[in-house]
Amino acid sequence: MKKTNLLLLFLVFIFSCNTAPAQTPELKESMARGAAIYDDFCMSCHLPNGKGVPDVYPPLADSDYLMKKRQESIKAVKYGLSGEITVNGVKYNSAMAALGLYDEEVADVMNYILNSWGNADGKIVTVDEVSKIER
Repeated sequence: MKKTNLLLLFLVFIFSCNTAPAQTPELKESMARGAAIYDDFCMSCHLPNGKGVPDVYPPLADSDYLMKKRQESIKAVKYGLSGEITVNGVKYNSAMAALGLYDEEVADVMNYILNSWGNADGKIVTVDEVSKIER
């Protein structure tokens, strides 16, 4: 095989292994605002590392629920949550009170948690998307 073909195969391999989506400046700014909201409203239950409290508060870190249930996750932040959910194979049945956040704040904190602690969504949650979530 020619050297140029080997180099091309090597570059394709390297770039295909990079699965983390690129973060736009808009997403980065939203995440920065979301980090402050997380610190104020979410950290006491879900902890600074997003790992939650076993059997009480579900993890946000490496969360299959967040990644697979985007609308339900937004709804939980916007309106609160009660009832059983399963996160990473573990059932949780704690109540989360409505936080009283504006739609922009919900979008920002969702962008933060969807792109932190092993989560890599990369698709920005917009205020418009949040405003369409109903009870």
